[in-house]
Amino acid sequence: MLSRGSEWRRWEPHIHAPGTVMNNQFSGPNAWGDYLSALEQATPVIEAIAVTDYYVTDTYEEVLRHKAAGRLPSIKLVFPNVELRLDVATAKGGFVNLHLFVSPEDPQHLDELRRLLSRLQFNVMQDRFDCTRADLIRLGKKADPSITEDRAALAYGANQFKVNFQKLREVFTESGWAKKNILIAVAGGATDGTSGVREAADQTIRREIEGFAHVIFAGSPAQREFWLGRKDLGPDEIRARYGGLKPCLHGSDAHKLDDVASPFGNRFSWIKGGLEFDALRQACIDPDGRAYVGEQPPRSAMPSQVISHVQISDADWAITPDIPLNHGLVAIIGARGSGKTALADVIAAGCDAISPSGWEADESISPSFLARARGLMGSATATLTWGGGATVTRSLDGRDANGHMSFPRARYLSQQFVEELCSAKGVSDGLVEEIERVIFESHSQDDREWAIDFAELREQQTARFQQAREREAEAISDVSDRIASEFEKESLVGPLATQVAQKKKLIADYTADRAKLVVKGTEAQVARHTQLSEAAQNLRNKIQAYGNQRRTFVALQGEVRSTRATGAPEMLRQAQARHANSGMSAQQWDEFLLIYKGDVDKSLTAYIAWADGEARKLNGVPPPPGDPAVALIADGADLAALPLAPIAAEMTRLEALFSADKLVRDQYTALTNRIAQENSALQTLETRLADAQGAATRRKNLQAERDDAYGRVFEAIISEQNALAALYAPLMARLASSSGTLSKLSFSVRRIADVQAWGSIAEEELLDRRKAGPFYGRGSLITAATDALKSAWETGTAAQVQAAMTAFMGRYLRDLLSHAPYAPTQQVEFRAWSKQFAHWLFGTGHISVRYEISYDGVDIRKLSPGTRGIVLLLLYLALDDSDDRPLIIDQPEENLDPKSVFDELVALFIAAKAKRQVIMVTHNANLVINTDADQIIVAAAGPHPSGGLPPITYVAGGLETADIRKSVCDILEGGEAAFRERARRLRVRLER
Repeated sequence: MLSRGSEWRRWEPHIHAPGTVMNNQFSGPNAWGDYLSALEQATPVIEAIAVTDYYVTDTYEEVLRHKAAGRLPSIKLVFPNVELRLDVATAKGGFVNLHLFVSPEDPQHLDELRRLLSRLQFNVMQDRFDCTRADLIRLGKKADPSITEDRAALAYGANQFKVNFQKLREVFTESGWAKKNILIAVAGGATDGTSGVREAADQTIRREIEGFAHVIFAGSPAQREFWLGRKDLGPDEIRARYGGLKPCLHGSDAHKLDDVASPFGNRFSWIKGGLEFDALRQACIDPDGRAYVGEQPPRSAMPSQVISHVQISDADWAITPDIPLNHGLVAIIGARGSGKTALADVIAAGCDAISPSGWEADESISPSFLARARGLMGSATATLTWGGGATVTRSLDGRDANGHMSFPRARYLSQQFVEELCSAKGVSDGLVEEIERVIFESHSQDDREWAIDFAELREQQTARFQQAREREAEAISDVSDRIASEFEKESLVGPLATQVAQKKKLIADYTADRAKLVVKGTEAQVARHTQLSEAAQNLRNKIQAYGNQRRTFVALQGEVRSTRATGAPEMLRQAQARHANSGMSAQQWDEFLLIYKGDVDKSLTAYIAWADGEARKLNGVPPPPGDPAVALIADGADLAALPLAPIAAEMTRLEALFSADKLVRDQYTALTNRIAQENSALQTLETRLADAQGAATRRKNLQAERDDAYGRVFEAIISEQNALAALYAPLMARLASSSGTLSKLSFSVRRIADVQAWGSIAEEELLDRRKAGPFYGRGSLITAATDALKSAWETGTAAQVQAAMTAFMGRYLRDLLSHAPYAPTQQVEFRAWSKQFAHWLFGTGHISVRYEISYDGVDIRKLSPGTRGIVLLLLYLALDDSDDRPLIIDQPEENLDPKSVFDELVALFIAAKAKRQVIMVTHNANLVINTDADQIIVAAAGPHPSGGLPPITYVAGGLETADIRKSVCDILEGGEAAFRERARRLRVRLER
């Protein structure tokens, strides 16, 4: 037996036929021919009918005779639907109708049915009437003596006969045959159904009737939703109150030709299953997945994305080479070594879904059938026929696999693939990549901004914030260096002030010494010399300043040349790399090349010339030699307006007049020059002192800048965190609105502060832990930082982080400095340490933004391999909406206990098979039975010959088929006896 198993087929569960006992409106000489033709020509095609009549089966038997004569070729299943009227009235003047669906499998079903009906009585007119054809006729004639014809009496008697519900339930319960062969349906309408039982006093009987029924005759979507537990009452409440969820069916209830196979509103009945009565039984077990009322059956996978048939050629081991496949959930079962994985591998090979590593796996250890049997495949091929009509043939030894034009048309979760992604060694990159792929594909095409994968999309969304973080971190580093310099200058205020005082005293001493060399009578010349000396010193200072400027201009010329040649082009290249998606041409990018705003070359040349000119003006031209007794500069001349050369010449002339002794004149000249040098040095010291005295103010301003930059670093980090959260938003919103297993999966984006790493750098590299103090020993700094900073680093705003760091420094900075490995007097070492310390303190390398995936509140990295497997299946079964290719899974229950399989996986497979074809190999009964697999393929292997492959056969069908159910029970439960024995020992009651 090889069938596609459970497929949606149109059933007509409530249709009368010509000659129906009551309200027979079929007329004309060819009433039966017209009736049968209407059924044969119905669209969509009807494949099963329940021939309905009140209390008798005459029309059902007539339909069987016509079918035996060759009519109704498309209808494979015909069974009787006996309609009964209960003695329970409705608000609209009618009575509740009950229907008995009778299985035709028992050859004696009509005799058994009549015997069952005969036990129902109607007591009126001081008489008892059994529910038999004879007594119905007798009732009709007694109720209306004017009736003499049996047919009319039967109709009248049937109209009068009412069945007591309690009696019916008693008769049904007492009959083992009835419980095995009859399903009860009750009308759900207001005229002849339980909706018409509205009086408060009748609510109990209404609930009893509905609870007794297996099927509800109702065509409205609202009724179906109610009986599936999706409206006022949940599924558990429906089960508790009514004994189970109920399938809703709707028929044409045709009493005339125009109504045949034409129910109101095209509300056709669809049953998923084979054309056998057990399909209806199975629909009562799984009403949601197997019964539907509508113009079309529920949609599943797209036809072009399902495999409808697999053919294995040139393989003598494949005793069953042609296997049809269901479009929904296909479960492959069998004993170990029976060929289950073989079929999955064959299908995957035909889909180009086996990875290169799978084909190249070690034959001795690979779980893959094709890998282990590679040397025995020969010329065997697999041909897949897709639902859209396309066919593909592939060699089973992998010789034509993974060609440059091939792509996987299915997703194959082989045992090897799952082991790699969910091994006990930890979460692999593959699992994370798969999760990221699903997240990426949860975004619409517009939101992806032309990114090709998650990594690129994440880069697009977060790169600018990461770049801003890097810029601010670099700024903090630079400012910290400047702060260190300002601290160093602050420490020089005292020494520089001392040096200035010392220098002033030295100059005063030299000046006093020079005064002692003055010859009496030359005081006026000395005074004049002093004036000239001061003027000369002022000029030399100005000339030195112009010289400094000139050197700066020359250095700037070199910097300009370097920036143009290397700096600006490199900055442009870096910008192009950071913004590769700009789409700009090289010409457009040229506009971003950094250039100087003005003509700096011309300006710098002019500045140098200007400095040279100003220096020349100040130097002046030495006057020609003259009479030593004649002054070169008039006494009233403005010395500030004169250049240096004439002033120096006049000073030389005056020095010759101070003394006739050449030695004295030389000493005077030497002291004058020394005083000039010391004055120049004093000016430098005073400039440095003034700079040092302003360092405290500048340092405070720089510290404020650094604090602001530190805050901006965290603004960038928080922006990156928000951008990542936005990437996960579509998926997180879906998870938040989900229930069941899917609701256990969660994604979160958060900042991680590795305080341990941050503190360890200081403890191991920067601080002397041997010194007494609060940070003595290992771990004390880490503890303090954890208490003071970790919370702000991980959850605070930028302002809160700034405040926390300020508070931390205010509390611990002095203590941290006291643990420095160098004393402040060790200036060189302490200076270098201070810079390292500042870089560490304000560093943010230990702060990262990452997303975490949790299942049931546990980080995925800490899950067991089995639970990781659940997460993997969640991805493919519930979250991966964009992938509608067939999903082939080899033993998804691996590493999971049966309860976890039932709790976590069953609902996922039920939901997944509605949107894509799922083919799985399994040993787990839950995944076959409780998922209500649409097709079960039973694999069996014969003896294993030496040097060859064992013969493998396959049998396929749906759960509604008794032989398939037996195989499932034998293979997955150990057989019915074992199953019942376990239930007995566990005290589990097995009832309807």
